[in-house]
Amino acid sequence: MVDYSKWKNIEISDDEDETHPNIDTPSLYRWRHQARVERMAESEKEKEDMKKKRQSFQARLMDVKERISKKVGEEDALKKELEKIESEGKELDRLENELLKKEKKTPWNVDTISKPGFEKTVINKKAGRKPDENLTEEEREQRFKQFVKDNEKQCKEYGMLRKYEDSKRFLQKNLHLVCEETANYLVIWSINLEMEEKHNLMAHVAHQCICMQYMLELAKQLDVDPRACVSSFFKKIEDCNVEYRQQFEDEIEGFKKRIQKRAQEKIQEAMAQVEEERQESLGPGGLHPADVFESLPDELKECFESRDIELLQKTIAKMPVEEAKYHMKRCVDSGLWVPNDGENPLDKDETETKGDDADKPEADKSESPKKAESTKEEPIYSGVSTEDVD
Repeated sequence: MVDYSKWKNIEISDDEDETHPNIDTPSLYRWRHQARVERMAESEKEKEDMKKKRQSFQARLMDVKERISKKVGEEDALKKELEKIESEGKELDRLENELLKKEKKTPWNVDTISKPGFEKTVINKKAGRKPDENLTEEEREQRFKQFVKDNEKQCKEYGMLRKYEDSKRFLQKNLHLVCEETANYLVIWSINLEMEEKHNLMAHVAHQCICMQYMLELAKQLDVDPRACVSSFFKKIEDCNVEYRQQFEDEIEGFKKRIQKRAQEKIQEAMAQVEEERQESLGPGGLHPADVFESLPDELKECFESRDIELLQKTIAKMPVEEAKYHMKRCVDSGLWVPNDGENPLDKDETETKGDDADKPEADKSESPKKAESTKEEPIYSGVSTEDVD
């Protein structure tokens, strides 16, 4: 059976009843309220006194039992004291039961009709925006590099998401990505994708980049931390009106055009740099060493690769004069070969002397060692050292 008697008499309020016109109603209400407060205070005092008596009884009972177990003092006296304390305990139990019965009969009021199950106070405070740090360009660059090193994989994962709900869930799990560094990384990634002619992927990453920039801009307008704007932005973009949606799409299109323009500029800059490096590497005659080297015969290539000057001299001596002059001139013009100062290789006089000596008989050539030595043909580009070989 359910006991409904406790619901029969409830003091809902101190001023719920109508009073006689001759009675001072405010005074009556104040008296009722004061009487109820005094009754509640008296009841609380009785409970507190009963609690103290119970604690005193428990302490005395434990003390007597401990003395009996340790046989401290006369055993008969201790037993009599224990019986006295136990009888007091029975009387205390009777008083507690009467107090409980009295409490049950007390009508409920606005203060006793319910009790809080738990209490918790939460004060929501707006997370303030981080102040702009006074960092130098080098410090900002170093911080950005460290951020990319630690979070590049997560930034790319965010850049590949396609649904707003997925992006929202991902950023809420990785709130450290909601920052200026992520937006900068997505801009650089978009430019690189455009330079690689991955236009569709660039357009998608550009969309994610604009979403991140909108969150950062919203945080500036509200003067809060960007991490507190994730839910607000996605809720706004999903439930926005046509005008706001059109503005968002126009911003994406404008951003893609800027990305395409910057990608073309970077390609032109790279081509100009390559051409400039090529011009700087040209030899004194306007030829490029790599082009000249590729056009050389295999035996000359082997000489330059091995940096063997003696082998180079022998190889040139075996080649026809005109062919040797052609190739060595190109080597000089390209800077592949740097002759000694004042040296005039492939001198015509030497070539003619070589031809005259070939017509002379052997006896004439051996008349004098000095004469033979002076008329002996000198190798082409003789008198060079290993330092002259590029």
